[in-house]
Amino acid sequence: MIVLKKIRELDIVSAASDTRPLHLSAASGLVCLDSIMYVIADDELHLGVFSAGDRRPGNLIRILNGVLPSSKAERKRKKPDFEALTLIPPDGKFPHGALLVIGSGSRPNRRSGILLRLDQHGVVCGSPRKVELSFILDALREEFPSINIEGAVVVGQELCLFQRGNKRHTDNAITRYPLAPALDALFAGCGNPMVPSSIDRLDLGSIQGVPFCFTDAAALPNGSIVFSAVAEDTADAYRDGSCMGAAIGMIDDSGRLLSIDQLEQPYKVEGIHARLDDDSIELLLVTDADDPDIAATLFSARIGR
Repeated sequence: MIVLKKIRELDIVSAASDTRPLHLSAASGLVCLDSIMYVIADDELHLGVFSAGDRRPGNLIRILNGVLPSSKAERKRKKPDFEALTLIPPDGKFPHGALLVIGSGSRPNRRSGILLRLDQHGVVCGSPRKVELSFILDALREEFPSINIEGAVVVGQELCLFQRGNKRHTDNAITRYPLAPALDALFAGCGNPMVPSSIDRLDLGSIQGVPFCFTDAAALPNGSIVFSAVAEDTADAYRDGSCMGAAIGMIDDSGRLLSIDQLEQPYKVEGIHARLDDDSIELLLVTDADDPDIAATLFSARIGR
C-alpha cells in the first residue's frame, strides 16, 4: 500500500465571495511548474495559485465570469465542473506554454474549457480564453453512456483525455487526439468535430464491488502515465458517493496497464503531479472531500519506477 504524507491544506488569502470559506475544498486538477503550483477546483470559477516552496495561503485567479450559488445543491447544478488541468507545451501559438482547464462534459453546462497563457517564468499572463469543447467531446457520446472527463495530459504529439467510469457504466478509457489540430481548434475557440485517434479501455479492478475509476493523470518523459483512481460508490457521473478506496497506477506508452496500488487511507485524490527522482517517482496529490467546509489537502508520496 502507498503511504501519503500530508504537506498542507489548500487555504487561500481571500475567498471568491463572502459566503465561501478561506480554502479550496473540491480540488480536481494539479499542475506544478518549478516554484508555482496551480490547482483547479470543480466548484469554483477561479484557479488556485500556491507556492511550491512554502505553506503560505494561496491566491485565486478568476477564469470565468459570474457568481455561483452558495447552496451546495444549486452550486452543483450550475457549476462548470472543471475536472482536469494540464500543461500545453510551448509552440508557435503559446511561446511559453499554456494551462488548459477542461470541464467534465457530464452536463451541457460542463462542456467548456479555459486556456491560460504562461510567461517565461510559468506565471499566468493575459486574459483567460474560454473555449468550447464540443468538438472533442461530441464523438464520445457514441462511445460512452455518460461522458465524464476527469484528467488530461499531453504525451508527445497527443492530447489524452481520461474518461471516468462508475458502478453502472464501468468503462475507464484513455481517448487520444492528435495534438496539433486540437491546439488549432482550442486557439480558435472552437473547431470541427474530432474523432479520437484511439480509445484504450482499462479495467482498474474494484473494492467491495465498487470499481476503481480514473480521477487524474500525469505524464512522464518516457511517455508513461501515472494516474490516480478512486472507488466511489455512485452509479452515475453526477451524484457523489462514499469513497471506498483510492489508488495510484502506471500505464506504459502503448496504453497497457502496468500496475495499480491502493492508498493506505481512502482519500478522494482527484489531482496528481509526478516527477522522476532517481529510482523512484515523486508524487504530489490533492483531494476533494465533497464538503465545502473541509479544505482540500496536498499530500506527497513516492512509488517505484
